Amino acid sequence: MESEEVHELQEHAEHARHDPSLAPISLTMAILAVVVATVALLGHRAHTEEVVLQNKVSDQWAFYQAKNIRRHTDELFADIASVVATKDEAQTAKLRDKYSAEAARYSGEQKDLDAEAHKLERETSHERRRGDRYDLAEVFLEIALVITSITLLSGRRVFWHLGIILGVVGIAVAVTGAVIH
Repeated sequence: MESEEVHELQEHAEHARHDPSLAPISLTMAILAVVVATVALLGHRAHTEEVVLQNKVSDQWAFYQAKNIRRHTDELFADIASVVATKDEAQTAKLRDKYSAEAARYSGEQKDLDAEAHKLERETSHERRRGDRYDLAEVFLEIALVITSITLLSGRRVFWHLGIILGVVGIAVAVTGAVIH
């Protein structure tokens, strides 16, 4: 929470001290401010985790591509060795078998890398959805805080009730961010 918002909450608390009927409104605003800060923190952490996971996905696909290049190189060498005439056929066959085996090994490793990359992509998508939910919850909670503060300016309690309703909606959206699959 920024220092301007803290200063504004302190001013509202001063108003409430002079007019006890405003105390529930000031308390509601303080609670909303704490919830906004908490949800904003959760949103930032979810998006940070999303970026970290996206980097891991990129690394995994780069490793996959490196194995793919090695496999193609070994397959090419094995193919060339099978068509080139040499003085030592046994040695050529041995080399061809060696590079064919290497190509097969890389192919097997690629399957594991592919599975891991797809798993990381799913985790990244999950974190993105969580972060988006927290962001939406933060919007509702910020609006609730502003609308609730209008009560102090206007004296009309309808804004307080509307702020509470929007705050509950924001909290509900934040909870869905915590339990989303």
